[in-house]
Amino acid sequence: MKMVSTTEEEKKIFRCACYTRKSTEENLQCEFNSLDAQRESAENFIASQRMNGWQLLPEKYDDGGFSGGNTDRPALKRLLADVEAGRIDIIVIYKLDRLSRSLLDFMKLVEFFESHNTSIVSITQQINTSTSAGRMMINILMTFAQYEREIIAERIRDKIAGAKRRGKHCGGTPVLGYDADPETKKLGINQKEAELVRHIFKRYCELGSAREVARELKKQGYKNKTWTTRKGNIHKGRDFTMTCIWRMLNNPLYIGQVIHKDKRFPGEHEAIIDKRTYEMARAMLEANTTARRKSKYATAYPLKGLVRCGHCGGAMTVSYTKKGNRRYIYLQCLKDMKSAEHSCPLRQVPGNDFEKAVLQQLGAIFRTPSILAKTYDAVRKNEDEEKTSLTEKRDELAIKADALRRKIFRPGGGISHAELESLKSEAIKVGDELKDVKNYLKILSAAPVSQAEITEAFNSIEALWEELFPAEKYRLTQLFIEKIILRNDSMELEIKTNGITSLVRELNIIDTERKKRP
Repeated sequence: MKMVSTTEEEKKIFRCACYTRKSTEENLQCEFNSLDAQRESAENFIASQRMNGWQLLPEKYDDGGFSGGNTDRPALKRLLADVEAGRIDIIVIYKLDRLSRSLLDFMKLVEFFESHNTSIVSITQQINTSTSAGRMMINILMTFAQYEREIIAERIRDKIAGAKRRGKHCGGTPVLGYDADPETKKLGINQKEAELVRHIFKRYCELGSAREVARELKKQGYKNKTWTTRKGNIHKGRDFTMTCIWRMLNNPLYIGQVIHKDKRFPGEHEAIIDKRTYEMARAMLEANTTARRKSKYATAYPLKGLVRCGHCGGAMTVSYTKKGNRRYIYLQCLKDMKSAEHSCPLRQVPGNDFEKAVLQQLGAIFRTPSILAKTYDAVRKNEDEEKTSLTEKRDELAIKADALRRKIFRPGGGISHAELESLKSEAIKVGDELKDVKNYLKILSAAPVSQAEITEAFNSIEALWEELFPAEKYRLTQLFIEKIILRNDSMELEIKTNGITSLVRELNIIDTERKKRP
């Protein structure tokens, strides 16, 4: 950290930058505002230190309308970039909380400035971080600044809760069907949008599908709400999606209510949807959600979570249909499912057929000599690396277990009953972990899997597969398949070489048991 010299012998120049901040945009358009006042005070202070070599830089670092609760501020980012480039020696601020109101952020900034030999000077608090006393005071003051910020946040939360209990709308992203009055902040019905909201609820009650409603709205050219921020940024309305429809159907604003932490209160705004229509739509939505949830967990598909669409990069999710007593499993592109219009070439892939194709490709891979040789080399290399890692872990756990035993059986005791129980519990946990590591090392240290064993295991994989339970199939696929990229005319398999040894041994055990059966 640079020491600011006060002797006349040293003619060193200290380049000074002024940083100013104001939390709100109120009165920023005035000829002389809060930022100007802060900068004027800082410039006067720098001028008073001219004899000590302080020199004001021409660049202005003013953040108007930005909270001190985070560091996502344009002027602050420019200041940090200039500090990193070595253009600034001293940062002059009006008060410490102008730089940050978060203790964690402030300490990170101080650490950053120190690493680049830059001091911070607060002109109203007479603090200079180039001294140890200054650094101590800065920590004390920032603790109180964070406390003040947390108190303010608590008051704001209480104010919002009170306002919502009285039925007031407290801002947020504008909702289709309502416009907020810029003066009173009350919600008023936008009649044109309200008609669209009623149409969406009506069509969902008739169709029972958010996808169908979104697709219909897209065909008819409807868009979501277009709105403008206070800064003048325009957010244009986008096409309706299933997610948009779900959010609308779950929004109690449309029946004249406001929600706060799962509690609903009568709102001061008018309702757009009658309660009967709203409850009917909610009941249908809940029924559809329950059905989706059941379909998600009803089938333990072996390749679940491993398949990705090769066209759009999305995950392939598992779904099924039932005809009579027969269940048909399908893989569907998740991105395509969420869009109103089907655009992905992989709409539905029969799950059972795909599973067989994967098994056939695995068998073909491990019957190809060149691929088998490369895989075998990778397996052996991974085994060696894993042995080294496990040996180190075993030694660490053994030392830890020995230290715990010495503490527990230390002559003369000297520890409380609670501490003794805690040590015993930790010793049991370490002992179990050490036992697992030793067992796994024994498996790896056994005779290595040969190329012939790998070939034999994958030659019989299709026959063995039919005899396994779904949960066993899932565990084995997760053990050695990294991921599968699926396209219309091809698929790519990425293999986990570090799992092949365990897989081959398990498959060989299963095959041996199968051959013993009468």
